[in-house]
Amino acid sequence: MKTYRIHALVCAGTQCLAAGGNGFKDALIEELKQHGLTEEVLIVETGCMGSCQLGPRMVVYPEGIMYTKLSPEDAKEIVEEDFLKGRPVKRLLWRQDEKQFLTLHDTPFFAKQTRIVLRNCGFINPEDINEYIAQGGYESLGKVITEMTPKDVIKIIKDSGLRGRGGAGFPTGLKWELANKQISDTKYIICNADEGDPGAYMNRSVLEGDPHSVLEGMAIAGYAVESQKGFIYIRAEYPLAIKRLEIAIKQARMSGLLGKNILGTNFSFDIELRMGAGAFVCGEETALINSTEGKRGEPRKKPPYPVESGLFGKPTVINNVETLANIPVIIEKGADFFRQFGTEKSPGTKAFSLVGKVNIAGLIEVPLGTPLRTIVFDIGGGIPEGHTFKAAQTGGPSGGVIPAKYLDIPMDYENLPQLGAIMGSGGLIVMDETSCMVDVAKFFLKFTVDESCGKCVPCREGTRQMLNILEKITSGKGTMEDLEVLEKLGNVIKLTSLCGLGQTAPNPVLSTLRHFRDEYIAHVKDKVCPANVCSMK
Repeated sequence: MKTYRIHALVCAGTQCLAAGGNGFKDALIEELKQHGLTEEVLIVETGCMGSCQLGPRMVVYPEGIMYTKLSPEDAKEIVEEDFLKGRPVKRLLWRQDEKQFLTLHDTPFFAKQTRIVLRNCGFINPEDINEYIAQGGYESLGKVITEMTPKDVIKIIKDSGLRGRGGAGFPTGLKWELANKQISDTKYIICNADEGDPGAYMNRSVLEGDPHSVLEGMAIAGYAVESQKGFIYIRAEYPLAIKRLEIAIKQARMSGLLGKNILGTNFSFDIELRMGAGAFVCGEETALINSTEGKRGEPRKKPPYPVESGLFGKPTVINNVETLANIPVIIEKGADFFRQFGTEKSPGTKAFSLVGKVNIAGLIEVPLGTPLRTIVFDIGGGIPEGHTFKAAQTGGPSGGVIPAKYLDIPMDYENLPQLGAIMGSGGLIVMDETSCMVDVAKFFLKFTVDESCGKCVPCREGTRQMLNILEKITSGKGTMEDLEVLEKLGNVIKLTSLCGLGQTAPNPVLSTLRHFRDEYIAHVKDKVCPANVCSMK
């Protein structure tokens, strides 16, 4: 195997590429040629490294020196100073609170995280199966199909307490057990990669940075429920994730890790991709099934549940990307290892896309139960430009807000619902005092109205009426009676909508009414927007 003196890991995630990462990489390659270093320095394109606001980024090993906000013009100086003379280019290092950090793990952003799902993102080439295997990849699959029974696998997943990371938090092991008990000639595994929440990109980043972890998790799930076929349902707006999945599936098949008689055993399992058109409702499992079958993306009545009658009427397990990426680690290290993180009822870690009014936006992973304050201030570096934290929105259009007085709330599946919020898939939007909470509610509700499939009246008509009232309030024409109607209508929609998306659509409005009612009253009575966002006429 060829060895190199330096490994230069260049972030090739969507965010860094959008910021000009390819331009820097090309310039770096040219400088290496000019200085005769192509045999000494290996450039590795990785997935998302996490601190997206500081991209394009590169980490130089063996020292682990991290450079941020790179441009093509920086390549020459890095090659001449660092690669040739061994002197870090200080002006390109990460700076925070008047401090300068030399390596990746010195930074507060990474020091406060625990990475299980994101363990390989930013550290391996996602287009090379050998790099995944070098990190222990597919060892769990090998262990499962040669040493364990399906019931053994289900037991360890149940013992781990892993809950679905797609939003509802349903116990993964229980779902697999229910599917295993179904008598059928065919069963299916579906990976839900239809990530549609505004501001959320956890699943996309995992698929871009570590696709084999999801393929391995799906194969293990297939063994556990006695399925031979899996589908990854992914939105077509994720072209880089699709490209890397296609490469990963092809490599896994060529390596005998997907397809017939995996690793020479009697177990066979293969995976296909299904591209969705980007409808938010297709994140709901039964609408996703319809779309996978080539039908209109509309939800179905439940019961029967997908584990009983799902894709093509067969028992079907649907897990999201993050859930499946946890599986190989749990099998490898055991249920007790997983349970040492998080809380008793919410074990493990959770990935969040930390965005909004925060100094360091990016992709993070922390133990469940981590206080919101730690996420926003210790990892995210606090609120920029001297502004103050006002609220955080979790769960996207289905979620709610967490006001400043609850900054110390543990982020888990038990505590957030008490505030009218939900974990959701992991979108976390930070807001400061310049954000109008009525306008925030209107933004999310408009999104839901636009994305409603229209199948049931409460969601189709009810959310539209709620939006009309919010537009009336933000234009200075609202009345106190409108606030009462908003609450009553929201609660009716929650009770009567067909699917989970319709049932949670009123949450942003009900949540802001609960925690920031004074802002609604100011819009109605005083005809003033306290944050000076709404144009009151």
